[in-house]
Amino acid sequence: MKEAEYYEKLPEGVVSCTLCPHNCHIARGKRGICKSRVNVDGVLCSEVYGHPCAVAIDPIEKKPFRMFYPGSSCLSIACTGCNLRCLNCLNFEISQVEPVKAERYDLSPADIVEIAQREGQKIIAYTYTEPLTYLEYVRDTARQAHERGLKNVLVSAGYVNVKALNDLLPWLDAANIDLKSFSDDIYRRVSGGSLRPVLDTILRMKDAGVWLEITHLLIPTVNDDAGMFRQMCGWLTAHHLASAPLHISRFFPLYKMSHLYATPLSTMQRAERIAREEGIEHVFLGNV
Repeated sequence: MKEAEYYEKLPEGVVSCTLCPHNCHIARGKRGICKSRVNVDGVLCSEVYGHPCAVAIDPIEKKPFRMFYPGSSCLSIACTGCNLRCLNCLNFEISQVEPVKAERYDLSPADIVEIAQREGQKIIAYTYTEPLTYLEYVRDTARQAHERGLKNVLVSAGYVNVKALNDLLPWLDAANIDLKSFSDDIYRRVSGGSLRPVLDTILRMKDAGVWLEITHLLIPTVNDDAGMFRQMCGWLTAHHLASAPLHISRFFPLYKMSHLYATPLSTMQRAERIAREEGIEHVFLGNV
């Protein structure tokens, strides 16, 4: 366990976490929404720093990245925790649990970099859960990776405050941001977050020169409205992101949305057509 950054001490031992837009006020012995940051006697600690729950080697396309070092592989790491509560979460077994309820390894940032080099991997991916909830670990690992000539890629929902993001940006080479909807109401109902911080993250990454790819999961009856999807694509092109690859991903029933049906292929094809009409240059259909 390591003292976290990005927090303020309040009276009576309460702390205010400033890592993400939730700005959780956390009493002694309690956790933030992400479940990985805990108040220990008035000190906010990251319980997952140096304790990944998953370490694997994946093709870069699995993240998904289609135009960042295509054909390469990467060392993927994840810790438990997420600051969203998506009803369709793919990795809920590790993203929605407390750290002690998942398998954990003891691996420092230097250990991760050493493993990557030993296995011949030139890219480290921070993925599977929400890497921004253990940003200090990601940042420290990414910095050491850069010093050894490795690339860093982030797979994230982009729900983070500005200061924390700015501390990470110098060490990021690429990011795939999961843009879940173009409706603040849907963000709140389905994921327990809001849209604006995600859009801000995307723009700050673009301005910092981070290679960006965008993923958008089309969920039937939830976010598959053609007009809203067109609006999202229009926003991307208006903000000079027409060349950023857009991954339109097919939904399958899962977790708390097991009552829904898989996204029809006709809906996927319609979305691809709309994206191209709005000027998106690289459109990829996933899970089809």
